[in-house]
This record gives sequence, structure tokens and C-alpha cells, in this order.
Amino acid sequence: MVRLYDSQKRILVTGGAGFIGSHLIDRLLAQGHEIICADNLFTGTKRNIEHLLGHPRFEFLRHDVTFPLYVEVDEIYNLACPASPVHYQHDPVQTTKTSVLGAINMLGLAKRLKCKIFQASTSEVYGDPLVHPQPESYWGSVNPIGPRACYDEGKRCAETLFFDYHRMHRTEIKVVRLFNTYGPRMHHADGRVVSNFVVQALKGEPITIYGDGSQTRSFCYVDDVVDGCIRLMETGPEVTGPVNLGNPQEFTIRQLAQSVMAIVGRSADIVFKDLPQDDPRQRQPDAALAERLLHWQPSVSLQQGLEHTVDYFRIRLAELGIPAG
Repeated sequence: MVRLYDSQKRILVTGGAGFIGSHLIDRLLAQGHEIICADNLFTGTKRNIEHLLGHPRFEFLRHDVTFPLYVEVDEIYNLACPASPVHYQHDPVQTTKTSVLGAINMLGLAKRLKCKIFQASTSEVYGDPLVHPQPESYWGSVNPIGPRACYDEGKRCAETLFFDYHRMHRTEIKVVRLFNTYGPRMHHADGRVVSNFVVQALKGEPITIYGDGSQTRSFCYVDDVVDGCIRLMETGPEVTGPVNLGNPQEFTIRQLAQSVMAIVGRSADIVFKDLPQDDPRQRQPDAALAERLLHWQPSVSLQQGLEHTVDYFRIRLAELGIPAG
């Protein structure tokens, strides 16, 4: 059952035409809120929000968060930033600007409006971790001059800014660190491991694994992530985060490839390529804080989530005219 708020809120979601942002907007609209979606459509797409364009409580603004935005809202969710290596390494300077200047502009807006603001941070702040699983107290092992640093350090700096605004201006902040999220509306060519494997399997192509496939990830379905984000936003001012949101179940990349092939119903050759620089060997959240503070646990299994994701990509590839089984 969808729970309605006692009063409708006007909520800004930056990056709202993106993968996670569009799912978040769906949920917030279902709760009765009025939504402003701001996105420059660099990686987001109107396709993700086209079903909302005639909604009476939805407004789309094509806007780049590296520039100030002047709107009147009750809450802000800041999700604006390319999140896949293919996209964030395309223009690394712009990626850093999006994280840092975007945070400054959105925090400035929250300060002026005296409203609550949410930051979608990332497990990439832990880098290639020396602690496993990763608790929020771990400071990370990040290469500050590597090809991933534009994203890793940009998000780390954004967290710094959020906590400095909280300390200096008493801005009410909520910070989550999202681990590998997957599901419908992922971009078919974003270079992430789930979308790569699903698209390759559907097209009957060999599965590409970088490294030997023994590196691990923890995959969380997008519906579970959205639920955790909203739960954090609903907490009182004493809860700031950062809070890990991710599925604590750990899988090797080889296991993921085998699961995808089984669901698609095709066996495929596996092609191994060199591991990219600074690619983490292990990634698994310590989710105890989210369970304690938010009473949150992921509910969608990897099998269920992959089935939904495969169904989505079958349709999406057909729309793009790409032959798929």
C-alpha cells in the first residue's frame, strides 16, 4: 500500500531523467508530491520520464547543475552526475564540476530555502578498499590522480561540502553511498557490468569480463535503492548519514555472467580483457547502519532483479532496432 504524506511537498530532483532519478520521481509522485525534475540530458533521457510529461504534478527543466537554479521547493534530491565509467570519463573535468559545483549550487539553494537536501554519493568514495565489507567509518583507498578520480574525488568533495554546510549553516543534510544499482532504464551502452552482460547475452555476443572475473560486487535493485533513499529523507535532523545503501550479498563477476546467461537462455563464450586501472577488487557494503536507522533491507533478489532487467532490455533493444533473442 502506498502511504500518502499528511501534506504535499514540492520537491526538486536533479538528475531526474536518469536511471535512478526517474524511478525516484515515480515513487514521489505516487506519494502525492509535486516534482520539479532538473536534468541537462547528458546521460539522462526524456524517454525515462516521457510517461510523466503530461502529469499535473510534474515539471521538467532542462538545466545543468553547474549553474545556479532559482526555484521554490520544500526538499531537494541531488542525483545529478554521470555514474558509469564510460560516461564520467568522457569529460572528466565536467564530471568533477558537476559533483562539486552542483553540490555548491544545490546547497546554496537549500540554505536560502532552509530546506532538507539529499546527496546521492557512491561506494566509489571507498576506492579499491583495504577494508571488507566497507562500513561508513572507512575513509577509503582512492587514487586521486587516476582516470576514475574525476568521479571518486568529485563525490568525496561533494560529501565534504555537505557536511561543511551542515556544520556552518545548520543545513539539514542526508547523504547516502549507493552501491552497484541496476534495473530497468539503465542505458544500454553505459559500460556497467549488468547492462553489458545483459545486452551481450541478448545479442548472442561473447560476454566480456575485465580481469579474471574473481573480483566481487554487490548488486542492489533500483526499487530497493529508491525505498532506502526516501526512508533516509524522512528521518529527523539528527540523522545526516553517510549511510550505505546496497545489497550485502556479494557475487563474483563470473557468477553474475553465469546468472545472466541462464536467465537469457543462451550460453556464450567469455572473453577476458585487462582490468581497467584502479578498478576495485572487492565491493560489498556493511549495511548494518541502514538496517538500524532506516529499518531497511533489500527485498529483491539478484535473480528477480535480473529477470526484470532482461525483460526491459529485450524491449529496449527492439525499439532501437538491435536484433536480440
